[in-house]
Amino acid sequence: MSAGNLRPELVLASASPRRITLLAQIGIVPDHVLPAEIDETPKRAEAPRALAIRLASEKAKASAEVAHLKLEGRRAVIIAADTVVSVGRRILPKCELTDEAEACLRLLSGRAHRVHTGLCVITAKGAVRTKLVETRLRFKRLSRDELAGYLASGEWRGKAGGYAIQGFAAVFVQRLIGSYSNVVGLPLAEAAAMLASEGLDPAERWSVAT
Repeated sequence: MSAGNLRPELVLASASPRRITLLAQIGIVPDHVLPAEIDETPKRAEAPRALAIRLASEKAKASAEVAHLKLEGRRAVIIAADTVVSVGRRILPKCELTDEAEACLRLLSGRAHRVHTGLCVITAKGAVRTKLVETRLRFKRLSRDELAGYLASGEWRGKAGGYAIQGFAAVFVQRLIGSYSNVVGLPLAEAAAMLASEGLDPAERWSVAT
């Protein structure tokens, strides 16, 4: 996109296929995908809500630094997100090992938990705007076969809390209060509103997308 265009370029500070797919669902295709590699370790006694906002902000700022060099001064809006799953104040990991996933699923079985996604948008003028979205869920009690089958599927790998609601784990959910897309990884209503305020309204694209 040329510098003369009024619409700023959109930079997604994530390589997550889920977030790219969710944005595409509402008609948004990022002009650039510039993922940020940061340390996602929670700070001591850090609350889940605070962690989600902090990590989203750090990702957006790191991506903005890369975008500044890559885009050579062109106007850009950066959007970043980070999703945290918690039971009370206990933050569950983004599971990479089977033992981690099994521990998470055993903890979530038959009880309620929360999914927090921090959103951060850095505007074309450099302002930093954040928002936190929370969804409450309750899992049914998982049978031995369900637990074993889900672990064998590998779907949990890299997922916060050890599950993907958009996949097989959908059958575990007894109750969901709040945004479904938030649990997948990007709360669409809130993300769309933040982008619209920066001249990137998804609704303006719908008439040409059909």
